[in-house]
Amino acid sequence: MAFPLRATLSLCLGMAALSLVAQARPGVDPANLDTAIKPCEDFYAFANGGWLKSHSLPADKARFGAFEEVSERNRAILKQILEETSAKTTWTKGSVQQKVGDFYASGMNEAAIDKRGLAPLKPTLATIDGLKDAKELPALLAKLHTQGLPGGFGFFVRQDAKASTQYLGYLNQGGTGLPDRDYYLKDDARSKDIRAKYEAHVAKMFQLAGDAPALAAVRAKVVLDLETRMAQAQWTRVEQRNPQKTYNKRTLEQLAGEVPGFDWKGYFQARGVKQADLNLSQPSYFQAFGKLAAEVPATQWRTYLRWQVLNATANILPKAFGEESFAFQGKVLSGTPEREPRAKRIEAAADTTLGEALGQLYVKVAFPPEAKAKVLEMVENLRIALRERITNLDWMGADTKQQAIKKLNAFGVKIGYPDKWRTYAFEVKRDDYFGNVRRASAFRIQENLKKLGRPIDRTEWGMTPPTVNAYYNPTMNEIVFPAGILQPPFFDPKADDAVNYGSLGFVIGHEMTHGFDDSGSQFDAEGNLKNWWTDADKKAYESRTDLVVKQYDAYEPLKGEHVNGTLTLGENIADIGGLKIAFAAYQNSLKGKAVPVPIEGFNGPQRFFLGAATVWRNHIREAALSLRLKTDSHSPGRERVNGPLSNLPEFYEAFGCADGQPMKRDAKVRPAIW
Repeated sequence: MAFPLRATLSLCLGMAALSLVAQARPGVDPANLDTAIKPCEDFYAFANGGWLKSHSLPADKARFGAFEEVSERNRAILKQILEETSAKTTWTKGSVQQKVGDFYASGMNEAAIDKRGLAPLKPTLATIDGLKDAKELPALLAKLHTQGLPGGFGFFVRQDAKASTQYLGYLNQGGTGLPDRDYYLKDDARSKDIRAKYEAHVAKMFQLAGDAPALAAVRAKVVLDLETRMAQAQWTRVEQRNPQKTYNKRTLEQLAGEVPGFDWKGYFQARGVKQADLNLSQPSYFQAFGKLAAEVPATQWRTYLRWQVLNATANILPKAFGEESFAFQGKVLSGTPEREPRAKRIEAAADTTLGEALGQLYVKVAFPPEAKAKVLEMVENLRIALRERITNLDWMGADTKQQAIKKLNAFGVKIGYPDKWRTYAFEVKRDDYFGNVRRASAFRIQENLKKLGRPIDRTEWGMTPPTVNAYYNPTMNEIVFPAGILQPPFFDPKADDAVNYGSLGFVIGHEMTHGFDDSGSQFDAEGNLKNWWTDADKKAYESRTDLVVKQYDAYEPLKGEHVNGTLTLGENIADIGGLKIAFAAYQNSLKGKAVPVPIEGFNGPQRFFLGAATVWRNHIREAALSLRLKTDSHSPGRERVNGPLSNLPEFYEAFGCADGQPMKRDAKVRPAIW
């Protein structure tokens, strides 16, 4: 059933907007194929070659594929909602419509933003300039962090990984402006070039804030040097994937003794945090940060924090700041030549800031109740298929199987949108975009801190309804599918079951398998970081996951740049297992039914795999791909298709792949987990 809205809105969306929700041709479109390529040679190119030839990268995109296609359709619906709500100024104050409409109106009023200049940020900059001694740094960082402004490290509240019925505060490394520590530490030509351009970018931002060029250059070097020292202490992304290694519970007294040089008691007192225990996610980083806090003079901290604040607020300041930010973040790091139109940027900001308010209006248009029922049916069919796979595994013992099935049976499922909508208890003004964003950020921070000492909120969502994505949460032991991804080509009520199980079924199976990937498998049915494996079964599991690492390490999407098989291990396990489970669920769905006749020349199993390949098609800029290879836990699109399929006997049979062909890997190196 549809859940009642807390506030209603009568939208006059025309047929053009409504048609954005649906795809013109359901299922597999033959025009998207490249039949000159043999499916057993390169299935990604066979299934998507026609689409890749007929589509190009928009100038304002670093990547464009199935995810972005759906996102663009969703955003067009959101844009019309926002335009209609913002056009009316008589909404009841505090209502969903007033907040959403006035937020959008404030963001679209670029002239007013430019006229105000840097004035909205000056109080914060003055606070930073008031730092006279490094001993005052904890109080200053506490003030900035309370406002949602970055610097040095982060502190947030989430479920205790080893006591999932409680909340716990987590300290996490941070403080750097480049996407990854390697950008500061590697000496290859590209890394050096990016560092040089980053330093110039920082200097330019200081100039926009009023510094003379010479002073801006000096300050930019201070920023780069201090951030480099932080990066040297940061843990790698691979190290941070280990939940046991990043779980280091401490009392405040222990933290103060273990990490000297920074007044932690003063910091938490200033934050209003009274709970004694917390988690130190990367102990060695914080030990290094404590030394920096004691050794680095106040003048350098002031410069660094001015940069952090300018960088964090660039897109809500006058146009010149946003343009300069994009010149580096968009053009240099991702290779994107043009910035998105302002309307798209403000729509995205509205989704980030008021996501469940805007989401209430979105689901009325884009997500009918019958779609939710169909998706739930698919989820349960995949759960049955995974249960069958676990039961019949020949490498896992009975005790571990019992615990695995217990965990699978306990999976929570969230589809479409929340049962209970989030409220946004902060003021949204029609003429104050900067203030709206900053008040929203401070509100989110306070709402997060208030969780300490309270019962776990199991109704909470980690994504907004229009989001084109899905996730598995190990401490909640739940899988979540926002309405935004439940659109063609991921899910199409008009398409045949084979295609829907191949596309959305793949996504569902992927998220389910995350509960049993190398990280998720360390959490039990209640969401606790607790071993439930026998030693023998864990060893058998790791021998299989080692094959996954080796397979993906060998992929070289860019010359000289490989996929990191260890960084992407969890996602690759989920892709391989998810696809296998989805196919088993599709086969189960045929029991008692007539075998479907071929459509467009392809039988059911073939259409299943074509549907699976469709959702990962994309164009991506070389710079963006290079960035993702360093920072993304997911493999690139081609590898997300060819990697899993080349391990599946079900695929070989569907397309008649023979030994020796690229899409049929040798059995000796083929990981078979689920």
